[in-house]
Amino acid sequence: MSINSSRFDSAIGWSTRPDAWTSKGIRFVLSALAVILFCGPLLVIFSGAFEHNPDPTKLSIIPTNPSLLNFQVATENKIWHYLMNSLVIAGGALLLQLSVSVFAAYALARKKFRGQAVALLVILATMMLPEEVIAIPLSLVIGDLPLVHVSLKGTLLGVILPLGAWGFSIFVMTEFMKEIPAELEEAAKVDGAGELRLFAQIILPLCKPALGVIAVFGFNMIWEQYLLPLIVAADPSDYTLTVALLALRSDDMVGTGIVLAGALLALVPSLVVYLSLQKSFLRGITTGAIKG
Repeated sequence: MSINSSRFDSAIGWSTRPDAWTSKGIRFVLSALAVILFCGPLLVIFSGAFEHNPDPTKLSIIPTNPSLLNFQVATENKIWHYLMNSLVIAGGALLLQLSVSVFAAYALARKKFRGQAVALLVILATMMLPEEVIAIPLSLVIGDLPLVHVSLKGTLLGVILPLGAWGFSIFVMTEFMKEIPAELEEAAKVDGAGELRLFAQIILPLCKPALGVIAVFGFNMIWEQYLLPLIVAADPSDYTLTVALLALRSDDMVGTGIVLAGALLALVPSLVVYLSLQKSFLRGITTGAIKG
Protein backbone atom coordinates (compact mmCIF):
# COMPACT_ATOMS: atom_id res chain seq x y z
CA MET A 1 0.00 0.00 0.00
CA SER A 2 1.60 3.25 -1.15
CA ILE A 3 1.41 6.46 0.80
CA ASN A 4 1.32 9.87 -0.83
CA SER A 5 4.25 11.60 0.89
CA SER A 6 3.14 15.10 -0.06
CA ARG A 7 -0.24 14.60 1.61
CA PHE A 8 1.45 13.17 4.69
CA ASP A 9 3.84 16.13 4.87
CA SER A 10 0.94 18.58 4.60
CA ALA A 11 -1.02 16.77 7.31
CA ILE A 12 1.76 17.17 9.89
CA GLY A 13 2.50 20.76 8.95
CA TRP A 14 5.39 20.29 6.54
CA SER A 15 5.34 21.40 2.95
CA THR A 16 7.29 20.55 -0.19
CA ARG A 17 6.38 23.74 -2.01
CA PRO A 18 9.16 26.09 -3.08
CA ASP A 19 7.80 28.89 -0.88
CA ALA A 20 7.66 26.63 2.21
CA TRP A 21 10.57 28.39 3.92
CA THR A 22 8.91 31.76 3.37
CA SER A 23 5.70 30.47 4.96
CA LYS A 24 7.62 29.02 7.91
CA GLY A 25 9.52 32.27 8.33
CA ILE A 26 6.31 34.31 8.46
CA ARG A 27 4.77 31.90 10.99
CA PHE A 28 7.90 32.06 13.12
CA VAL A 29 7.89 35.86 13.11
CA LEU A 30 4.18 36.01 14.00
CA SER A 31 4.64 33.44 16.79
CA ALA A 32 7.62 35.32 18.19
CA LEU A 33 5.65 38.57 18.08
CA ALA A 34 2.74 36.94 19.96
CA VAL A 35 5.12 35.61 22.62
CA ILE A 36 6.68 39.06 23.06
CA LEU A 37 3.29 40.79 23.32
CA PHE A 38 1.90 38.35 25.90
CA CYS A 39 5.01 37.38 27.86
CA GLY A 40 6.80 40.76 27.70
CA PRO A 41 4.62 42.50 30.32
CA LEU A 42 4.94 39.49 32.66
CA LEU A 43 8.72 39.57 32.41
CA VAL A 44 8.75 43.32 33.06
CA ILE A 45 6.61 42.86 36.20
CA PHE A 46 8.86 40.03 37.40
CA SER A 47 12.00 42.05 36.77
CA GLY A 48 10.66 45.19 38.45
CA ALA A 49 9.41 43.27 41.48
CA PHE A 50 12.89 41.90 42.21
CA GLU A 51 14.81 45.03 41.15
CA HIS A 52 16.26 47.00 44.06
CA ASN A 53 15.34 50.36 42.59
CA PRO A 54 13.51 49.95 39.25
CA ASP A 55 13.44 52.86 36.83
CA PRO A 56 9.93 53.21 35.34
CA THR A 57 11.36 55.05 32.33
CA LYS A 58 13.52 52.08 31.29
CA LEU A 59 12.37 48.72 29.95
CA SER A 60 14.04 45.75 31.64
CA ILE A 61 13.20 42.05 31.62
CA ILE A 62 16.12 40.93 33.80
CA PRO A 63 16.79 42.56 37.20
CA THR A 64 20.28 44.09 37.25
CA ASN A 65 20.37 44.35 41.04
CA PRO A 66 18.14 41.56 42.44
CA SER A 67 16.68 42.15 45.87
CA LEU A 68 13.72 41.17 48.06
CA LEU A 69 13.45 44.68 49.47
CA ASN A 70 10.26 45.42 47.51
CA PHE A 71 8.50 42.44 49.06
CA GLN A 72 9.72 43.45 52.52
CA VAL A 73 8.31 46.95 52.13
CA ALA A 74 5.12 45.51 50.62
CA THR A 75 4.80 43.30 53.69
CA GLU A 76 5.06 46.39 55.89
CA ASN A 77 2.19 47.84 53.84
CA LYS A 78 0.03 44.79 54.73
CA ILE A 79 0.12 43.34 51.22
CA TRP A 80 -0.31 39.81 52.59
CA HIS A 81 -3.42 40.87 54.50
CA TYR A 82 -4.94 42.24 51.29
CA LEU A 83 -3.96 39.06 49.46
CA MET A 84 -5.67 36.94 52.11
CA ASN A 85 -8.83 39.06 51.81
CA SER A 86 -8.82 38.46 48.05
CA LEU A 87 -8.26 34.71 48.42
CA VAL A 88 -11.10 34.32 50.95
CA ILE A 89 -13.46 36.33 48.75
CA ALA A 90 -12.44 34.51 45.56
CA GLY A 91 -12.74 31.07 47.18
CA GLY A 92 -16.10 31.72 48.82
CA ALA A 93 -17.64 33.56 45.88
CA LEU A 94 -16.44 30.98 43.34
CA LEU A 95 -17.84 28.09 45.37
CA LEU A 96 -21.17 29.88 45.71
CA GLN A 97 -21.15 30.86 42.04
CA LEU A 98 -20.51 27.28 40.86
CA SER A 99 -23.30 25.96 43.11
CA VAL A 100 -25.82 28.54 41.91
CA SER A 101 -24.83 28.01 38.28
CA VAL A 102 -25.21 24.22 38.23
CA PHE A 103 -28.56 24.22 40.06
CA ALA A 104 -29.98 27.08 37.98
CA ALA A 105 -28.72 25.50 34.75
CA TYR A 106 -30.23 22.14 35.72
CA ALA A 107 -33.62 23.75 36.17
CA LEU A 108 -33.38 25.76 32.94
CA ALA A 109 -31.98 22.95 30.78
CA ARG A 110 -33.61 19.76 32.08
CA LYS A 111 -36.97 20.96 33.42
CA LYS A 112 -40.02 22.53 31.79
CA PHE A 113 -41.92 25.34 33.48
CA ARG A 114 -43.78 28.51 32.58
CA GLY A 115 -41.64 31.54 32.02
CA GLN A 116 -38.52 29.47 31.38
CA ALA A 117 -37.42 31.58 28.41
CA VAL A 118 -38.18 34.78 30.29
CA ALA A 119 -36.11 33.64 33.27
CA LEU A 120 -33.11 32.92 31.03
CA LEU A 121 -33.58 36.27 29.28
CA VAL A 122 -33.58 38.12 32.63
CA ILE A 123 -30.40 36.27 33.68
CA LEU A 124 -28.68 37.23 30.43
CA ALA A 125 -29.91 40.83 30.79
CA THR A 126 -27.96 41.17 34.03
CA MET A 127 -24.76 40.82 31.98
CA MET A 128 -25.66 43.96 30.02
CA LEU A 129 -25.68 46.24 33.07
CA PRO A 130 -22.40 48.10 33.73
CA GLU A 131 -21.11 48.05 37.29
CA GLU A 132 -21.44 51.82 37.51
CA VAL A 133 -25.20 51.62 36.90
CA ILE A 134 -25.89 49.26 39.81
CA ALA A 135 -23.24 50.69 42.16
CA ILE A 136 -25.59 52.98 44.14
CA PRO A 137 -28.50 50.48 44.45
CA LEU A 138 -26.03 47.77 45.42
CA SER A 139 -24.49 50.01 48.06
CA LEU A 140 -27.94 50.66 49.57
CA VAL A 141 -28.79 46.96 49.63
CA ILE A 142 -25.46 46.01 51.23
CA GLY A 143 -25.90 48.78 53.82
CA ASP A 144 -29.36 47.49 54.80
CA LEU A 145 -30.04 43.92 53.66
CA PRO A 146 -33.77 43.52 52.90
CA LEU A 147 -35.96 41.50 55.28
CA VAL A 148 -33.21 40.91 57.86
CA HIS A 149 -32.07 44.58 57.97
CA VAL A 150 -28.42 43.72 58.52
CA SER A 151 -25.53 45.79 57.21
CA LEU A 152 -22.78 43.94 55.36
CA LYS A 153 -20.54 46.98 55.12
CA GLY A 154 -16.98 46.20 56.12
CA THR A 155 -17.46 42.42 55.82
CA LEU A 156 -16.10 39.92 53.30
CA LEU A 157 -19.59 38.45 53.03
CA GLY A 158 -20.74 41.75 51.54
CA VAL A 159 -18.44 41.10 48.57
CA ILE A 160 -19.07 37.35 48.32
CA LEU A 161 -22.87 37.39 48.14
CA PRO A 162 -23.27 39.75 45.13
CA LEU A 163 -20.73 37.65 43.21
CA GLY A 164 -22.52 34.38 44.00
CA ALA A 165 -24.46 34.41 40.73
CA TRP A 166 -23.17 35.30 37.27
CA GLY A 167 -25.23 35.22 34.09
CA PHE A 168 -22.33 33.99 31.97
CA SER A 169 -21.74 30.90 34.12
CA ILE A 170 -25.44 30.03 34.23
CA PHE A 171 -25.74 30.43 30.46
CA VAL A 172 -22.69 28.24 29.72
CA MET A 173 -23.88 25.48 32.06
CA THR A 174 -27.43 25.67 30.65
CA GLU A 175 -26.28 25.26 27.07
CA PHE A 176 -23.96 22.41 28.02
CA MET A 177 -26.63 20.53 29.98
CA LYS A 178 -29.06 20.83 27.06
CA GLU A 179 -26.70 18.66 25.00
CA ILE A 180 -26.81 15.75 27.45
CA PRO A 181 -29.02 12.99 25.93
CA ALA A 182 -32.38 12.56 27.61
CA GLU A 183 -31.99 8.78 27.27
CA LEU A 184 -29.45 8.84 30.11
CA GLU A 185 -32.03 10.35 32.45
CA GLU A 186 -34.69 7.87 31.37
CA ALA A 187 -32.36 4.91 31.91
CA ALA A 188 -31.39 6.19 35.37
CA LYS A 189 -35.04 6.66 36.35
CA VAL A 190 -35.83 3.12 35.21
CA ASP A 191 -33.06 1.92 37.56
CA GLY A 192 -34.78 3.74 40.40
CA ALA A 193 -32.57 6.84 40.59
CA GLY A 194 -34.15 9.79 42.35
CA GLU A 195 -33.84 13.43 41.37
CA LEU A 196 -30.84 14.15 43.59
CA ARG A 197 -29.00 10.98 42.59
CA LEU A 198 -29.73 11.66 38.92
CA PHE A 199 -28.26 15.14 39.25
CA ALA A 200 -25.22 14.15 41.32
CA GLN A 201 -24.23 10.91 39.59
CA ILE A 202 -25.36 11.39 35.99
CA ILE A 203 -25.65 15.04 35.02
CA LEU A 204 -22.93 16.67 37.11
CA PRO A 205 -20.06 14.28 36.17
CA LEU A 206 -20.80 14.87 32.48
CA CYS A 207 -20.48 18.62 33.04
CA LYS A 208 -16.86 18.58 34.26
CA PRO A 209 -15.53 20.32 31.10
CA ALA A 210 -18.10 23.11 31.46
CA LEU A 211 -17.33 23.38 35.17
CA GLY A 212 -13.67 23.92 34.28
CA VAL A 213 -14.62 26.73 31.90
CA ILE A 214 -16.87 28.62 34.31
CA ALA A 215 -14.42 28.07 37.18
CA VAL A 216 -11.55 29.73 35.27
CA PHE A 217 -13.65 32.60 33.94
CA GLY A 218 -15.49 32.97 37.23
CA PHE A 219 -12.29 33.15 39.27
CA ASN A 220 -10.82 35.81 36.98
CA MET A 221 -14.05 37.83 37.13
CA ILE A 222 -14.07 37.71 40.94
CA TRP A 223 -10.34 38.33 41.28
CA GLU A 224 -10.47 41.45 39.09
CA GLN A 225 -13.30 43.08 41.02
CA TYR A 226 -12.51 46.65 42.01
CA LEU A 227 -15.70 48.68 42.41
CA LEU A 228 -17.60 46.20 44.59
CA PRO A 229 -14.86 45.73 47.23
CA LEU A 230 -14.43 49.50 47.28
CA ILE A 231 -18.16 49.98 47.94
CA VAL A 232 -18.27 47.37 50.71
CA ALA A 233 -15.06 48.45 52.46
CA ALA A 234 -15.59 50.46 55.63
CA ASP A 235 -11.86 50.69 56.39
CA PRO A 236 -8.62 50.32 54.39
CA SER A 237 -8.06 46.99 56.14
CA ASP A 238 -11.12 45.67 54.25
CA TYR A 239 -9.47 46.24 50.86
CA THR A 240 -8.76 43.44 48.45
CA LEU A 241 -5.42 43.23 46.68
CA THR A 242 -6.81 44.89 43.55
CA VAL A 243 -8.02 47.93 45.48
CA ALA A 244 -4.88 48.05 47.62
CA LEU A 245 -2.61 48.10 44.55
CA LEU A 246 -4.31 51.22 43.23
CA ALA A 247 -4.06 52.82 46.67
CA LEU A 248 -0.34 52.01 46.80
CA ARG A 249 0.16 53.36 43.30
CA SER A 250 -1.39 56.71 44.25
CA ASP A 251 0.91 56.99 47.30
CA ASP A 252 3.95 59.11 46.48
CA MET A 253 5.94 57.46 49.27
CA VAL A 254 5.59 54.01 47.68
CA GLY A 255 8.00 53.17 44.89
CA THR A 256 7.27 51.45 41.59
CA GLY A 257 9.00 48.26 42.69
CA ILE A 258 6.60 47.79 45.62
CA VAL A 259 3.59 48.13 43.33
CA LEU A 260 5.14 45.63 40.90
CA ALA A 261 5.79 43.22 43.78
CA GLY A 262 2.10 43.42 44.67
CA ALA A 263 1.14 42.98 41.01
CA LEU A 264 3.30 39.86 40.81
CA LEU A 265 1.52 38.41 43.85
CA ALA A 266 -1.82 39.23 42.22
CA LEU A 267 -0.85 37.26 39.10
CA VAL A 268 0.05 34.03 40.90
CA PRO A 269 -3.47 32.83 41.96
CA SER A 270 -4.89 33.27 38.45
CA LEU A 271 -2.02 31.27 36.96
CA VAL A 272 -2.41 28.53 39.58
CA VAL A 273 -6.16 28.23 38.94
CA TYR A 274 -5.70 28.09 35.17
CA LEU A 275 -2.90 25.52 35.30
CA SER A 276 -4.89 23.39 37.77
CA LEU A 277 -8.01 23.40 35.57
CA GLN A 278 -6.26 23.54 32.21
CA LYS A 279 -7.41 20.12 30.99
CA SER A 280 -11.05 20.66 31.93
CA PHE A 281 -10.94 24.21 30.56
CA LEU A 282 -9.57 23.15 27.17
CA ARG A 283 -11.98 20.21 26.97
CA GLY A 284 -14.87 22.54 27.69
CA ILE A 285 -13.77 25.08 25.10
CA THR A 286 -13.21 22.45 22.38
CA THR A 287 -16.45 20.65 23.21
CA GLY A 288 -18.36 23.90 22.87
CA ALA A 289 -16.65 24.65 19.56
CA ILE A 290 -17.49 21.20 18.17
CA LYS A 291 -21.12 21.41 19.30
CA GLY A 292 -21.43 24.94 17.97
